Amino acid sequence: MRTEDRRVARAIVVALGGAGNIRGLTHCATRLRFELRDASRVDARALDADPAVLGAVAQYGERYQVVIGGAVEDVYDAMMAMPAVRDAISSCDGDCDVVGDGGMADDAPVPHVPDAVLAAAPAKADSSAADPAAAAPDAPDRTDSTPVAHEMDTTVFPSSGVFAMFHGKRGITRRIAHCLNWFFEYLSDSFRPIIGVLLGASIIIALVNLCLALGVMPNDEASAGWVFVKAMWKGVFVFLPIIVAYNASNKLRVDPWLGAMIMAALMTPQFTGLMNAADADCVTDPTLGVRSCTVHVFGLPMHLNDYSGNVFVPLIMVLALAALYRGLKRVLPRSIRIVFLPFVSMVVITPLTAFVLGPFGAWLSNGIGVSLAWLSMHAPFAFAVLLPLIYPFIVPIGLHWPLNALMIVNVQTLGYDFIQGPMAVWNFACFGSTAGVLLLAVRERDDAMRRTATGALLAGLLGGLTEPSLYGIHLRHRLVYRRMLVGCAAGGLTGALLGWFFPSVTPSGGVMHGVIAWSFAFTSLLTIPLFSRMWVYVASIAVAFVVPMALIAIFDYRTKASAENVDDSRVGGQDADNPQTTGEKGITLGISENAPDDDGIVAGHADAVDDADAVGADGTVGVGSAVAADADADDAVAVVAPVAGAVLPIDDVSDPVFASRALGDGVAIRPDVEADDGPRTIAAPVAGVLKTVAGTGHAFGIRADDGIEVLLHVGVDTVRLEGEGFTMTVSKGERVRAGDPLATVDFAELRRSGVDATTMMTITNTAKMTSVTPLTGFDAAVGDPVIAVRR
Repeated sequence: MRTEDRRVARAIVVALGGAGNIRGLTHCATRLRFELRDASRVDARALDADPAVLGAVAQYGERYQVVIGGAVEDVYDAMMAMPAVRDAISSCDGDCDVVGDGGMADDAPVPHVPDAVLAAAPAKADSSAADPAAAAPDAPDRTDSTPVAHEMDTTVFPSSGVFAMFHGKRGITRRIAHCLNWFFEYLSDSFRPIIGVLLGASIIIALVNLCLALGVMPNDEASAGWVFVKAMWKGVFVFLPIIVAYNASNKLRVDPWLGAMIMAALMTPQFTGLMNAADADCVTDPTLGVRSCTVHVFGLPMHLNDYSGNVFVPLIMVLALAALYRGLKRVLPRSIRIVFLPFVSMVVITPLTAFVLGPFGAWLSNGIGVSLAWLSMHAPFAFAVLLPLIYPFIVPIGLHWPLNALMIVNVQTLGYDFIQGPMAVWNFACFGSTAGVLLLAVRERDDAMRRTATGALLAGLLGGLTEPSLYGIHLRHRLVYRRMLVGCAAGGLTGALLGWFFPSVTPSGGVMHGVIAWSFAFTSLLTIPLFSRMWVYVASIAVAFVVPMALIAIFDYRTKASAENVDDSRVGGQDADNPQTTGEKGITLGISENAPDDDGIVAGHADAVDDADAVGADGTVGVGSAVAADADADDAVAVVAPVAGAVLPIDDVSDPVFASRALGDGVAIRPDVEADDGPRTIAAPVAGVLKTVAGTGHAFGIRADDGIEVLLHVGVDTVRLEGEGFTMTVSKGERVRAGDPLATVDFAELRRSGVDATTMMTITNTAKMTSVTPLTGFDAAVGDPVIAVRR
């Protein structure tokens, strides 16, 4: 398990109010989904400040989502490895005490990173988390009006929960909203654990269809090879009811094996074979082609259906099982529960499902399939255009999961699905918007956005995942949504027009005016062969992709004022004889001599801070503080060197967490430790409050008065020295000015101990800054600017 995963897990737990505040935890492809005891304890600012968190979404009631991205499973595993988290979840039926340290196991310590990075959420750490009243005085107050997940563009989504609009209502309206929210979450939690399996199966189907189209594989379903290949993916969908029953039982805290076993009883060959009995009275649905039969069991009529692939039957069955299961737990003595709890549940729920719940679930799924098929056949234009326009608004609040269940129902009943074609239009409009942002980031040399957009685009095109794009980019810039909606409409209209003139042929020989899919799939480049007509599908998603990409590349995705701010401050090429480090906003700091640029801004490293008067009142050294700076650049600040040495790019350090910029962008300073000139002073790089001071004196977290959060870490893995060679001169909560001593370090002692003395300094809230420009490639003195920051 990676150190970074443990750090992220611990930071999230602390920000959520401690392990004891967590009632339940699940995850999907990109999000951690929490059930909390008290959502008011969540420190949204700490979550937002963590570079590993793409976004945080408060839902109705005490539910909370934290968007991680592709590393969500690793962070989930790291969190579930914490004994305090496991204990809190397993004992959630009782009262849980808040564990302020985040529940990190004693045998799985997080080395030097967490103590410093948690500077963004100090009020939630240690014992203060257990008592909100004891929190640090500067901790943000959590009230009903405190904004949550404040990076989300509220002009697009005015509420962060599915039914948050009813949060202040009372009576029947609020109860209905709560029940609907619970139902959708129950439905989605029953599918999330098998997303990977469904995605893998869909790719296998796509490859098989591609081989058939190219003639690589003969289309002979009677051959042993074909049967074997088909079994590789078909087993997922045939036994899907058993898998869903297991997950649904887990969600409702019922023995999952009990739920799976009851569903399996209705799918045994002997039970389904009753449909072929001589006395069976069978009928076939003319629209779906689904066969159902009636037989008599102990003199009672039983309606039999093929439950393969049906997801509604297990969902309904588990609801009844949970009600009985909890009732039995209240009345049965603990000593006999292990025997009679499953026995009574099986004896009651199995016949109830066979006679009542199963037929009802089959009728419900068939009815939905018939209704949607009618809508798609009689209103194909409205269906193809409106569905992509709706998806961008239901995905961020989780309402798209019920549609996933309907897609699976369609495949199992109709033999094809007609929802995924229009859904893919929205997906590729989303990916095209991200591609447009990436083009601008490359053109403007915006490294932070380039990295974010590249990862989100790859996750989308290859995996069909939209969350990295949504939470990493789109929800933070409302103009992206406007461009994307144009792409959704254009792609949907393209699919509707081409689908009308070139309809698809269904397995029964019917005609469908639109794109159909032969299996449930995550729409990506890899699953294109699953769709028919394939060229119509490709044309519609291509239009959906290109239109928003072009709109963003031409008209930008930022507001006019923000774009002008970038364009007006852009600086041209560098002089080869006078190399400069140029920021995104035109902050130019010469590193060979103190020559003013065209705007009169000077930032020579050698004389940038000649004396204490050069340091501003806020403790940050203004860019070009050695001389008069341009008035338009008064919001540019510099973070100065805490120790003398060679300034290097942060990705040159041996610490993988810092090198990956997981803790923000910054620099590394390599002190000259060859000369044994005694202890050296580590100076404060900015003025502000010490939010975190490592007990060993090797790490400091400072929140500057202007909101810049600086993490200073002396040496790599110096925590193992247990303070040897370090002498602290400050304490947590103390206010410092730029240049004030924080500690003294005997670098010669570090050298003798075999420790890398490279000092790392990053801006942990880089994502909130307009630009963070590391100034590297020179030897800095204490107080020289090494990072230029535009807020």
